Amino acid sequence: MNQLVVGLGEALWDVLPEGKKLGGAPANFAYHAGQFLGQENTLAISALGEDKLAEETIESLEEHGLRYLMPRVPYPTGTVQVQLDEQGIPTYDIRENVAWDNIPFTPEIEEVARQCRAVCFGSLAQRNVVSRENIHRFLDATPKDCMKIFDINLRQNFYTREVIQESIQRCNILKINDEELVTIGRMFGYPGLDIENKCWLILGKYNLDMLVLTCGTNGSYVFAPGQMFFRETPKVQVADTVGAGDSFTGAFCSAILTGKTIAEAHKLAVEVSAYVCTQNGAMPKVSIEMFD
Repeated sequence: MNQLVVGLGEALWDVLPEGKKLGGAPANFAYHAGQFLGQENTLAISALGEDKLAEETIESLEEHGLRYLMPRVPYPTGTVQVQLDEQGIPTYDIRENVAWDNIPFTPEIEEVARQCRAVCFGSLAQRNVVSRENIHRFLDATPKDCMKIFDINLRQNFYTREVIQESIQRCNILKINDEELVTIGRMFGYPGLDIENKCWLILGKYNLDMLVLTCGTNGSYVFAPGQMFFRETPKVQVADTVGAGDSFTGAFCSAILTGKTIAEAHKLAVEVSAYVCTQNGAMPKVSIEMFD
């Protein structure tokens, strides 16, 4: 367990029109980072119930070759009803008071934190105080040079100004989409600024190493002190967009960790996420050779 890349937060099943598939940003992120770094170097951390769905979760994780640390707790394993519109864009109905709302901070999880090279976390898994406090404990236990990515991932009404602010203060890379940026702009009192100025303001105010902004079909940006990068979104035949953002983050993180420049990491992330949009489900197989 040396120098692990961790997805931390919700473990759940996306119940799609064609059936249920394992989802949740942490597993998606860890899976995609692992496709470039090796699955032995990545880990998904969450909590599972003591139910049949928990057994199915473990089976699915192992089928995908994904390493996990998911203690059992006396709550049901998480599920989400996913509806897709004509463009394949998902809407979510997320069940409450489930296992991933109650992630414990076990000695084993603490040991992973101390050996962590990069961790990706979001706002959704912080909707309940138990998981929120233990996610903070994990982040606070990581080494000083750990890459801490806050993939903001606003869902329904499961976030507060306090959760967002504390999370941005604990991360060194913020990933956000254009709709979330509007929400954050209103929440923090700078709605009049244009997209770029909002990003520069957040980058500077919170002393971030990077801010990644995705704008759907309108491209994506990476802001770093004194630098800005933009890439257009490839035009593809969309099957569904579930997990595309997580694949972007996983590919971007893995590229930075292997010494790629921000521009190179951005290019890979855009290409990987565009490919994931052409496939059903969040975890299609990809490889670096596909994007050379």
